[in-house]
Amino acid sequence: MSTEVRRVIKSQYGAALEMLRQTVLECPDELWEDGGPNRFWHVAYHALFYVHLYAQPTESDFAPWARHRQAHQFLGPVPWPPFDRPEIGEPYTREEIVEYLDLCRAEVVARVDAADLEAASGFEWLPFGKLELLLYSLRHLQHHVGELSGRLLTETGREVDWVGMRGGG
Repeated sequence: MSTEVRRVIKSQYGAALEMLRQTVLECPDELWEDGGPNRFWHVAYHALFYVHLYAQPTESDFAPWARHRQAHQFLGPVPWPPFDRPEIGEPYTREEIVEYLDLCRAEVVARVDAADLEAASGFEWLPFGKLELLLYSLRHLQHHVGELSGRLLTETGREVDWVGMRGGG
């Protein structure tokens, strides 16, 4: 697949990750842990976990972030029996989330360049190709960026700047 397609994918991931960075850095302390079962920090972590996971060639190639906490990637019940909602403990700090964001950005850059964009997704529960997986993952990331930026605007009046593109390397 063309170099241009890879450049565009990395640029759009970079833009979405930059917008997520803004939400994290602009979030006041009282909102960081607020939000019922899906606290602000938890949504940010969830979005990053799946960027990291889906950037890998396959599920078996995935190694969780060194600071990963068991089942913290789930916003609701675990999607397999017995479908329990995991206990979510101490929040990640802004600094930890930004650290993970930077790792995810580096993973996207490296993995998109190496990916066979015409291969299968590498994840049995996602029955489409790698290129579509990257777009699916990008949509998921931006969905949560929109959610968090909406919370930020509603609760504090702070707006997140639109980032249209970002250097892909």
